[in-house]
Amino acid sequence: MSEERMRIDVFLWRTRFFKARTSATEAIEAKGARIERDGQVRRIDKPATPVEAGDVLSFTAPSGSKLVRIISLPERRGPPAEAALCYEPLL
Repeated sequence: MSEERMRIDVFLWRTRFFKARTSATEAIEAKGARIERDGQVRRIDKPATPVEAGDVLSFTAPSGSKLVRIISLPERRGPPAEAALCYEPLL
């Protein structure tokens, strides 16, 4: 997979919105998410959907509803401070 894109379930797990990648996968399949790219919003329910820097994501995490803008894609699941540098909370 190219470095400019990443699966949404991997992004949500590496940025620590979910404790396990499986949980992120199940949440996307069950509740879905919304992605805004180039001014177009679409609903997604497949965990393999690619995301990239600049996308705005709306999803439900265990801690509640989230709206974030992706700043960069994390290379690993690092500490929370490192993960927080990869997105900008909008809500």
